[in-house]
Amino acid sequence: MARTALFPGGNRTTADQLRLSPGILSGTHVFVTGMTGSSPDGTMPANPEDQFRQAFDKIGAVLREAGLGFDSIVEMTSYHIGLGTHFDSFCAVRSNYVTDPFPAWTAVEVAGLRREGALVEIRVIAAIGD
Repeated sequence: MARTALFPGGNRTTADQLRLSPGILSGTHVFVTGMTGSSPDGTMPANPEDQFRQAFDKIGAVLREAGLGFDSIVEMTSYHIGLGTHFDSFCAVRSNYVTDPFPAWTAVEVAGLRREGALVEIRVIAAIGD
């Protein structure tokens, strides 16, 4: 099966360093790498809601590379530091991105994430077409 790497804006620098693709188009699905809410300069916002929005915005950029939007997401997994503390605010931000029918979603509390200061990492699978 053919696979196509998705690089929003054609920027491959970080992806090449880490040996990963932000997204992969494979068959009728797009698999998006886990995204944190870091700013374009690599800093992590102190405000949790800013982190959540930036993570979703990065996911949106990968989906757009495949000609898709958030309505194509069929499965989402989010990994959280302090899930109980920010669950409600995460859900409030998330509700601005996902639509009915809502994707399947698993939220997991973790002990740590790769990016210093990150509170969440989100990965999604999107379907192409109906």
